[in-house]
Formats: sequence, structure tokens, C-alpha cells
Amino acid sequence: MFRFIHAADIHLDSPLRGLEVYPDAPLEEIRAATRRAFDNLVGLALEEQVDFVLLCGDLYDGDWKDYNTGLYFAQRMGRLHQAGIRVFIVSGNHDAASHITRHLQLPDNVHVFSTKKAQTVHVKEHGLALHGQGYAHRAVSDNLAADYPQGEAGWFNIGLLHTALNGRPGHEPYAPCSLDQLRAKGYQYWALGHVHQREVVSEAPWVVFPGNIQGRHIRETGAKGCTLVRVADGEVTDIEHRALDVLRWTRCDVDLSAAENEEEVYGQVRAALEENKLQAEGRTLALRLILSGRTPVHALLQKHVAHWVEEVRGLAATLGDLWLEKVGFATQAPDGGADLLNEDSPFAGLLRSLADVQLDNHRLYDLVPELEELRNRLPAELLGGADPFDPTQPAQFAELQQDVRELLLARLLHQGRGV
Repeated sequence: MFRFIHAADIHLDSPLRGLEVYPDAPLEEIRAATRRAFDNLVGLALEEQVDFVLLCGDLYDGDWKDYNTGLYFAQRMGRLHQAGIRVFIVSGNHDAASHITRHLQLPDNVHVFSTKKAQTVHVKEHGLALHGQGYAHRAVSDNLAADYPQGEAGWFNIGLLHTALNGRPGHEPYAPCSLDQLRAKGYQYWALGHVHQREVVSEAPWVVFPGNIQGRHIRETGAKGCTLVRVADGEVTDIEHRALDVLRWTRCDVDLSAAENEEEVYGQVRAALEENKLQAEGRTLALRLILSGRTPVHALLQKHVAHWVEEVRGLAATLGDLWLEKVGFATQAPDGGADLLNEDSPFAGLLRSLADVQLDNHRLYDLVPELEELRNRLPAELLGGADPFDPTQPAQFAELQQDVRELLLARLLHQGRGV
């Protein structure tokens, strides 16, 4: 019987580019988050007295600015060494980008798998055979799994691999392979990395992406951590996700369909923020708030967007340990202004034309031939980070068209009704 921790995509000291665009962002807390989450991983390994830890790629985030990142990691490995806990590592695409990493001296409880070919390590006291290969360079398009050895009879076989399998949204298709290929190797557990969203791909055998241990931006929402695995009599008896993150990113959609006035908007937003804060279990919460729904307060919100953003930020500040990364407005008029739209008047005609307007990308490029040049003149902080603004992208065109249409309709309807 033995227990181990499977983790991946640590991204120690990730630079978290683009945060400068947020004047009230807790910059130092966010930048320190990856180390604090890794401290939680080490603490969990010691508390659970696991037999070993698997780190399946992207331990680092490219080349270091200095040796402090490496020294920090070596010290944490020393703590595990003192407790008799072994660590097995395969490098990922971000690790391969680092030149300093290759010369880092680590305690002898740490084994880093070869980047030249698949390698097998035996741990006799547990009847364990670990198979793995790291990345020799950043972009690995070869099917590394194809050259992994067949599982050894009488041993508990674990494969360590940094891969996107047959593809995962938002991730480069590195080291591509199929689930059937992994199953054919005859291993009992495949410890994968590279995909930042936790996913149990298969239970026969176990094929697991643990996700990253700390969300770094708004595209990495929800609890982040590692997988704790228990093995007895040559079989996995239990796997358990353990949260390690210290700052949690989340999206919160508040449906204001039933809101009739400002007071009800405040009440619904406050309740939603309090619920999300409760679910964060004491962690600092980085939250994107989206106000949505066909609602009577649509025109009121759209007319005073800047005011409402500040009001909601102030509300969040009173709750503590909650930072609003962004406030989005996706509400609509309850009837789309049907009463005015059906009138026989020039004003109603303008509304109908605006409601029906559809601009495709080619027409926009024709209307604004300088769009690409305009993009190049935008501030760098708008083009970087986790949620960059790029007016040349089709998806953002569609979103901007909808936002502009709803804003203009709201303003016109507001004036047309004399509100």
C-alpha cells in the first residue's frame, strides 16, 4: 500500500503580464500566489506522509530572471528529502525554455526523467515502475507516448507525460496521442500535465489531468490543486482532488431579470458576491461580475455604466478579500423596446434599423482600413494579459457589435420614453 501526489503546471513565479491595466489589483498577492500554492503542496505531502510526489511538467514558467526561483524550489525539495519523500519530474514546454534549469542542483530524492528518450525507474519497496520522458525543446510535436515501454507484469506502472492528448481548447497540441494508445501500454495510472483544467479522462486505467495548482488569470477559474492517489494490492483504491490555491478566480453571472430598481440591483449583487466569497473558503477572490438578463433596469444600467462600475467596486470592497477583476454589462431591455419599435414614426424607424444592423468583418475592414494600424497604437497593457483587447479578432467584433447595439438602443429608448 502506498500514497502519492500527482501535480502539474506549477508555473513558479509566473510574471502574470497585463495586471498593470488594473489600478486596484492586489499585484503582490497575485504574484506570490504560485509560491504559496506550491508551499501548500509541500505541506500536504508532509501532512499526508505520502510516499512520493509526481510533477508532470511546467514546473517553471520559462527562463528565470535570477536564481531565486531555483533556490526556492531546491529548498522545498530539501524539506521533502528530510521527510523521506521522493519526487519524480518530467519537464514540459515551459521548462524546456529555461536554460538555467538544466544546471540546477537538486537533492538526491528528486529524479528528473531524461529528455532524450523514455526512461523507466523502479521503486522496489512499492513494486513500482515509473515511465517518463521530458521535453528537450519547447514545441514537441512528436508522439512521445508511442516510445514508452509496455507495462511490466507484476509491477504497478505509472506513466508521466506532458501532453494535450488529442487536443484540448486553449492548449498547444504538444506531444499528441490518443487515449487508446495510453491504454495499450498496460499501465495502471497515467499522470498527465499541460492542461490547466482538472479532468479525469479515464478510470480504466486511470488517466488524469490534475490541472494547475494556482489559477493565474480569469481564464483559469475555480478550485485549483493536485490529485491525492491511494494504491493497495496493485490497484488504485481512491483518488481525491485537494485544493491548493491561495487566490481563486471566478466568474459570477447575476441575472437581473426580476430587478425593478436600483435597490434590488444592489441586493442581488451583494448576495451573489457574498455567496462566491463563502465558496472561496477564506481565500482572496478575484471575481469577474457579469450583469445579465432582460430587465426593467437595462436602460438605467446602460446610461450610467461608469457609475455602476464604481458602485459595485465599492460594494465589493466592503466585503474584504474580494477584488473585482471586471464588471460586464450584458443586460437587455425586457421587450427590446417593442412598443416604440412598432410605432410608425422616424424615431421608431431608426430603432428598427439599429436593432437589425449586422456588420461583418469584411465591411468593417472596408469602413476602417486603418484598423490594424489602430491596433498597433493601442497601449501595451490592453493587448497583453489574460483578456487582451484585439479589434481585429472576429469574436471580439461580434461582442463589440452586440455591446454597441444594446448601448445605443438603451440610450434611444431611454430618451424616447422620456425617462
